[in-house]
Amino acid sequence: SKDHFFTRIARKPYCGYEQQRLSKREQAEEESLLAALLWPKPPDDEIPFVQSTDPAHSDFVIVKPGAHFKVGDQLEVLVRMKDFRGKPKQYGGDYLQARIHSPLLKAGAVGRVVDCHNGFYKVFFTLLWPGEVKVSVSLVHPSEAIQVLLRLREERPDRVYFKSSFKSGRFSETTECNVCLPGDLPVCNFTDLYTGEPWFCYKPRKLSCASRISHAKGGYQKGLLTQEESLFFQRYVCSSIYLHSVNARDIAEDPNVSPSGYYYQDQWRPRTHRIHHFNESEDITKCLQGKVIHLFGDSTIRQWFEYLTAFVPGYFFFIWFCSCLLQGYILPSDTELLRYVANELNGIVGGRNTVIAITIWSHFSTFPVEVYIRRLRNIRRSVIQLLDRSPKTVIVIRTANVQELGPEVSLFNSDWYSYQLDSVMRKMFSGIAVHFVDAWEMSLAHHLPHNLHPNEIIVKNQIDAFLSYICPLQT
Repeated sequence: SKDHFFTRIARKPYCGYEQQRLSKREQAEEESLLAALLWPKPPDDEIPFVQSTDPAHSDFVIVKPGAHFKVGDQLEVLVRMKDFRGKPKQYGGDYLQARIHSPLLKAGAVGRVVDCHNGFYKVFFTLLWPGEVKVSVSLVHPSEAIQVLLRLREERPDRVYFKSSFKSGRFSETTECNVCLPGDLPVCNFTDLYTGEPWFCYKPRKLSCASRISHAKGGYQKGLLTQEESLFFQRYVCSSIYLHSVNARDIAEDPNVSPSGYYYQDQWRPRTHRIHHFNESEDITKCLQGKVIHLFGDSTIRQWFEYLTAFVPGYFFFIWFCSCLLQGYILPSDTELLRYVANELNGIVGGRNTVIAITIWSHFSTFPVEVYIRRLRNIRRSVIQLLDRSPKTVIVIRTANVQELGPEVSLFNSDWYSYQLDSVMRKMFSGIAVHFVDAWEMSLAHHLPHNLHPNEIIVKNQIDAFLSYICPLQT
């Protein structure tokens, strides 16, 4: 429709990846991926806070509320957004999350949200278990806040900054580092020779670039918002309503239908295949005997490492690498230990006893999406080459997950940022012989509070899904 607008924001050209040359195919893919991310924009650049979306005034209704719902039926919910004056919104662009759940059954599933671009949203659920279910719809960010997040992503990719130490003899200096460094100061170019991934540090005043010895997170930039903008990031509550679904029957599974799975009795049940629930350490030991497991990624995949080594100590061999230069978020790293996933994959022989799990998302939310696309392109190329030389290698990708969002966290690691990156990742790896653990739905559908590092029961279900690709149930 031409009645609503989509947002593109001009960017200051100081990001290293902008000097990279793309083939025509790569350029076309990037343009297609970015076009799919375009988000509806408010009619005016500056909307007063009182005219922004207010969840307290907004509501939703069940379409066909008197219907007799059966397991397997589609449930439609219509959401109507209003502002703080109680007036109906006339445009879309709000970011909503929705789920159905039955607390007593420890059951839950996510809903699919469709923006009608006129202040109304349709949410579609598949009823996957019998009994009373609760429908919950949450406003994560009003459309006015999304515009702020877009501006920050494009104009302030340095809002999380990094630092490196340089040392020679008794002299040492520390400078700021990033993919995007503003200003005209001289820089050290640490772009990776094999992947072409850019990385820069401001040049020390006295020492050489070759004297760099460490890499670490520097911190978060402050003062990113105006006073009016900060009002858009207050905490929001969700709205809920109950209904009843009865008469369990077999459901014809369609992998193209949302959701990808659901919880029942706190166990995740994918809709495309059955998974094995590994409740005993002996079951995991039997599955992984003789396997070499490579875990690449951030602290959310480190949870897998910690869960497995605690649950089954000492039975098999793990390798865990930090995935990239951008992920020195917690502990300072010796520069010799900084590696890129693509380069590490190129060094793996592969085979039926090799298992690789990858997650790449959380530490990329502050950067322009092009940075993420180009990082994934290098990883994808290495994955395809590995599968070409060793087709029996098991490769699993853990998706992003939702997390608790305070006002400040949203500016750096909002679920909306993660949602956009996750959709890019799924598109880029579609059609390749890799498996997915849908951590997004597994965290959103669960009854526990959202957390960047999900609760152990959610991690256990992720592990069950992961191991079921290695040791599938015999049918």
